[in-house]
Amino acid sequence: MKKIFTSVVLSILVLGASAQSEKYVKAMQPIVSSLDSLQTADAWTDAANSFQRIGDAEKTQWLPYYYAALSNVMSGYMQGAVGGGNGDKIDPLASKAEELLNKAEALNKDNSDIYCVKKMIATLRMMVDPMNRYMTYGPMAAEALQKAKSLNPENPRVYLLEGQDKFYTPEQFGGSKTEAKALFEQSIKKYDTYKPESDIHPQWGKSQVLYFLNQIK
Repeated sequence: MKKIFTSVVLSILVLGASAQSEKYVKAMQPIVSSLDSLQTADAWTDAANSFQRIGDAEKTQWLPYYYAALSNVMSGYMQGAVGGGNGDKIDPLASKAEELLNKAEALNKDNSDIYCVKKMIATLRMMVDPMNRYMTYGPMAAEALQKAKSLNPENPRVYLLEGQDKFYTPEQFGGSKTEAKALFEQSIKKYDTYKPESDIHPQWGKSQVLYFLNQIK
């Protein structure tokens, strides 16, 4: 009788976990699938808030916090950080992204995509005031990207970010549209063979690569 009772309890727990997992995946899927089509700061902020709510509800899943961090960074870019300035808006977004990414990393150590977002956060902070912040955040960005590549050389987002650096950096400081194009083309090849662990794991970025390749033509 004791064995039967234990078996029933375990079955209930497994079914409960499966139901929770299905609910979690269904909540994540539409937001994840929309990422490559988001084009405004407000849209990215909405995505960030949705992901954070899911993360806070689940507590043991790294992906919602990862995506919430990414979305805050993208909102920062959309608000003009690449052109410099807006530190009063951008720095809080970078801090929020860092806080969320730390939660993701606590649940999933040594993840290439987490280091990609670390790189993006450092770049976001740097671009508010490149002249005064480069010496602090430039090396941090480069180190994070190198770590992302060492953890997974097949991650196409690594080459997207490398290409963006080459694209936006003036030639006198090491930038090159030719080298950027080669990196974007390498990224596209990686996307063609890259297989995410599931349909809610990171797969964003291909539309960005295509955008940059179109700009270089």
